[in-house]
Amino acid sequence: MKIGSHVLKNNLVLAPMAGVTDKPFRQLCRELGAGLLVSEMITSNPSLFSSRKTRQRLDHSNEAAPVVVQIAGADPIMMANAAVFNVEHGADIIDINMGCPAKKVCNVMAGSALMQDEALVTKILEAVVAAVDVPVTLKIRSGWNDENKNAKTIALIAEKCGIQALSIHGRTRASSFKGKAEHDTAKAVKASVSIPIIANGDINSPEEAARVLKYSGADAIMIGRAAQGRPWIFREIAHYLETGEHLPAPDNLEVADILSGHLRSLYDFYGEYLGVRIARKHIGWYCREQHKAKTMLGLVNQTEDCSRQLKIVETYFQEQEQRKIAA
Repeated sequence: MKIGSHVLKNNLVLAPMAGVTDKPFRQLCRELGAGLLVSEMITSNPSLFSSRKTRQRLDHSNEAAPVVVQIAGADPIMMANAAVFNVEHGADIIDINMGCPAKKVCNVMAGSALMQDEALVTKILEAVVAAVDVPVTLKIRSGWNDENKNAKTIALIAEKCGIQALSIHGRTRASSFKGKAEHDTAKAVKASVSIPIIANGDINSPEEAARVLKYSGADAIMIGRAAQGRPWIFREIAHYLETGEHLPAPDNLEVADILSGHLRSLYDFYGEYLGVRIARKHIGWYCREQHKAKTMLGLVNQTEDCSRQLKIVETYFQEQEQRKIAA
């Protein structure tokens, strides 16, 4: 898998997710097998560049290349300027968001709402590609709704404008995250363009990853929600694609070790006040399938102390492993 001059170690991509794919999570997913990691989206509105959220999203210190930054907006000039700004702050690849289904994004004609205006899509892509010397990629959905599926048209525009890879989420904007994602769109687009295609949507197991790659002919797959609380899914898929065999699931002690490292990174990156609060959702995701986690999660959500939160989590997983051994 190659994007511009960047050769990736594999074809597994972490999807951009607002409030999730921050630097600590990206670094963890890289360690656990992801070949490419896309940042949380950064607004193209320059008045927000100095906000706390944007400043933290601009922190790429000690991140291995290629650093991929996703930008969002609807004005070609602002998007071009945002691309330049992010390259100056360490981006090796710029990704353009035309796939987000969130109302607050679509209501300002950004994200997947842009797919309704192919002329504006063209202007934005041309402006951004012309503004920077790094590869520019694009993320879209299959269309705005079932009556307006124009991913193939957008893909042809993207290729003509110089986009160097295209990610396709197999749902329309109207579908949001409801129903089952389809990969017929990725298959049709792959047959129509020569740029790399990345299939996205409901890829949550090694078997599904292999099936989607084979069915769609896509060059890579993008994993989003399935990595929440399960960042080791990347090494599981990589191993399965290479060998056809499954890796053993991590035991409770390994999960505790991975989660503890993740929590420490969150505390270091955000500080104690924000760190313990941001950690709560991640702990919940890690514990979705754990035995009787409700009480532990209640304690985690009440504490505002890093050391206390970490101790609660480590003790819980030690007890789960002891329970498993005794069973």
